[in-house]
Amino acid sequence: MILYEYPFNERIRTYLRLEHLFRRLHTLVSRTHPLDHHFAIQTLFEIMDVGARSDLKSEILKDLDRLKQVYNGYRGNPAISEAALDQFIARIDACFNALHDDAGRVGHGLGENEWLMAIRSRISIPGGTCEFDLPAYHDWQHRPPEQRQQELAAWSQELAALAQPVQLLLGLLREGGAPQKVMAVGGQYQQNLPQGRTFQLLRVWIDPARQLVPEISGNRLLFSVRLLQRGEDGKLQLAADQQAELEVTLCA
Repeated sequence: MILYEYPFNERIRTYLRLEHLFRRLHTLVSRTHPLDHHFAIQTLFEIMDVGARSDLKSEILKDLDRLKQVYNGYRGNPAISEAALDQFIARIDACFNALHDDAGRVGHGLGENEWLMAIRSRISIPGGTCEFDLPAYHDWQHRPPEQRQQELAAWSQELAALAQPVQLLLGLLREGGAPQKVMAVGGQYQQNLPQGRTFQLLRVWIDPARQLVPEISGNRLLFSVRLLQRGEDGKLQLAADQQAELEVTLCA
């Protein structure tokens, strides 16, 4: 099954983008080829760009604080282990304190690395990191893979205070949803959202054997999924003759 996720607000949209970039970074750093490490550095810069939003840090801290209050409300519940609850709240506190204590914007230390910033100024230019433009970077790409991985890991650690709370918040958001099977008829499915609840994320699973691409849209009142298929001319068009089962999860 292929999973597609649709955020209902800009905050979750940003979290998903960061999660996507951190996953890519982790995969690229674990490899050894210089080209993989080139794109790892490029991913570092993309994370810095997404994390440059002035209100992002305060939004994450507010979400962590709100989450802590929710879980503190479970104290005294006989169905919940106090030890497990304490352990989880300690994890929230660790994420909160690491981000709060990181003065300035996350990754500001990378911005003070002149060698990295020289690469950043050239990497968006087509072919801008050739050896005649950045000989020091060309030399670094020929260093032993272990050395490159060690330095990449150190640079990635500069962003850990951002990665960990995003992972925690999205993980809990996803766990709070209940999946349901629905049927898209004529290539379309629409569902009204229950009033009185604010949903933040929609998750849709589709069987890859159907070769259908979902076009998802939604707001606080409803969401819709249009199933598209590639035509002979290569363009995507509504699969009006298709009836397909979907699995959807609404996460509040």
